[in-house]
Amino acid sequence: MKLGRNDPCHCGSGKKFKRCCMSSVSKQHAQVFDDVETMLAMNPNLSLDELNTALQHKVQERNHQPHPDFCGLTPTQMANWLYAPFDELKWVTICTPDSLSASPIMRYLALILDEAMAQEGSFKATSKGNLPAKLVKQASELLPEFAVAQFERSISISEFSGSNEDKFNALHYTRVLAEISGIIYRRSGRYHVKKSAQKQYQVLGIQAFFKPMLEAAISKYNWGYLDGFEFDADLRTFWLFMLWRIQSHSSVDLLVEEVKVAFPDLLQGFPADDYFSPERNLSILIESRFIERFLQFWGFVTLDPRSFLNTESVGRTVQVLPLLKQTFQFTINT
Repeated sequence: MKLGRNDPCHCGSGKKFKRCCMSSVSKQHAQVFDDVETMLAMNPNLSLDELNTALQHKVQERNHQPHPDFCGLTPTQMANWLYAPFDELKWVTICTPDSLSASPIMRYLALILDEAMAQEGSFKATSKGNLPAKLVKQASELLPEFAVAQFERSISISEFSGSNEDKFNALHYTRVLAEISGIIYRRSGRYHVKKSAQKQYQVLGIQAFFKPMLEAAISKYNWGYLDGFEFDADLRTFWLFMLWRIQSHSSVDLLVEEVKVAFPDLLQGFPADDYFSPERNLSILIESRFIERFLQFWGFVTLDPRSFLNTESVGRTVQVLPLLKQTFQFTINT
């Protein structure tokens, strides 16, 4: 009694087995079928309904057991983290911190909103449709206040400063998220703050937009937007699993290994070439898209950009910042 590649996955995600848990949970499901075969051998007169009932019971039982490939999560827990909407996630509480001063993204958003509010709700964009030079300069001047300032880098290659928006990735990312979130919009050469957003900002401050911006970053924003990698993998699906793991141990190298074990099909999306293995390509994407241009942009972690120290390769570890634990409280017991 075999589960087909195109059959609905038993984890309840609604996806086909081959697109869901086939690689990681197939062993577990095989054990279920072994149990059923044993049951049939001992009870050959079972009806089909009785057999289906027994199978469902076995599957539910297995889905609620911790799985080693998932670092101790059960398939049920993993299915929720992979496929549930932002406001239906379980085993994690997502909070809005009392202070967002350490978050580059939220500080930049406040600058954008303040500029518009000072001009009756809108301000002029550049001829290219970017944020004005005055605002870019104000945002660049905030860098010394952020944890990433400890890593000295030329302003020309910094993600957190630039002479214009095109050269200032974190600011550009913020503006894009604000548009995706419906906080601002561009019309007739000006950036406008929606009336409803103006009222929220006046009453609740920048905290009103933390969760909408975070949800947009996770579910609506294209994580590959700011890079030019020829290969691709949508890491957004696994964001909460990765965040849980990096908060637990801070090791980028260990995180990559855990993702490889939990989601081995990811490696099939990368070509094997003379320069980088699929594993190395996956590591590059996780570090660039998840660590640097998600967690670091938000002020959740810092990552030392140095890969070598005194010609020796160093293990890649992040410094988990207070804002991460203030935002995400996990209730997973493993």
